[in-house]
Amino acid sequence: MMSEQESLRCSSARNRGGVQRVEGKLRASVEKGDYYEAHQMYRTLFFRYMSQAKHAEARELMYNGALLFFSYNQQNSAADLSMLVLESLEKSETKVEDDILEHLAKLFSLMDPNSPERVAFVSRALKWSTGGSGKLGHPKLHQLLAVTLWKEQNYSESRYHFLHSSDGEGCAQMLVEYSASRGFRSEVDMFVAQAVLQFLCLKNKNSASVVFSTYTEKHPSIEKGPPFVQPLLNFIWFLLLAVDGGKLTVFTVLCEQYQPSLKRDPMYNEYLDRIGQLFFGVPPKQSSSYGGLLGNLLNSLMGSGEDEEAAAEEAQEDSSPIELD
Repeated sequence: MMSEQESLRCSSARNRGGVQRVEGKLRASVEKGDYYEAHQMYRTLFFRYMSQAKHAEARELMYNGALLFFSYNQQNSAADLSMLVLESLEKSETKVEDDILEHLAKLFSLMDPNSPERVAFVSRALKWSTGGSGKLGHPKLHQLLAVTLWKEQNYSESRYHFLHSSDGEGCAQMLVEYSASRGFRSEVDMFVAQAVLQFLCLKNKNSASVVFSTYTEKHPSIEKGPPFVQPLLNFIWFLLLAVDGGKLTVFTVLCEQYQPSLKRDPMYNEYLDRIGQLFFGVPPKQSSSYGGLLGNLLNSLMGSGEDEEAAAEEAQEDSSPIELD
């Protein structure tokens, strides 16, 4: 007699064979140009598999179907099946794994950059990647999204996602390209200063250090340092050392000495207020002196908004106080 394990293996093989036969028929329909019919059949099979708790089969079928529709430039059908991939993940409580995140990033990369479906997809994917919590998404998914947006030269949104990843080196390389292609030579220091301060506001000290060292080493307009020709770069270098030491007097003197450089962007002192609280024990101010877009930016950057999706979208739009397009 067949053991239970062997029986399960045979059943799984039969299911896989069944999925492959169905995929063959659907592929033939798409290749003939019967897009609508094939799309409806994919949806029917998805709900059938889900009702039978065949979540992995449903996800695989929708993922391959979306890739097929993308290859025939059927954006709407492909985006719809991409959403069903997310639905299968949400309803099956599937654990976050790198290969799934890579599949989601692949679907994102194939979507029309200007489509509303892409915005909805990325918001839902990030929410799933943190177990539906109020956090702003899994760092690995953010990193994959950032790389795609970088390739599309959508630098401001790429930077937002790099900030929520752990890839300081990739972020720095993107910022070098961003600065060289869109910025003024006089502002090369501001690109990295903003990123370092925002990483520190997110309590990501390691990425703050890596983004600074990589950017200053690789940017063609920055002479080898430290010390640097640009005072703002020297401030950031000293700040990173001070964060390691944690001495409030050093932090206070540093901020006072470099006020002329810090006045170049009104957000710098707001970031430094937050950094003082996080790393130097400075008590928070009783009332916030900023509001509007600047307040929204800090809230979304720190993930303190009530609605995660709105926070993510706001930050993508507003996280760049220096507009250099």
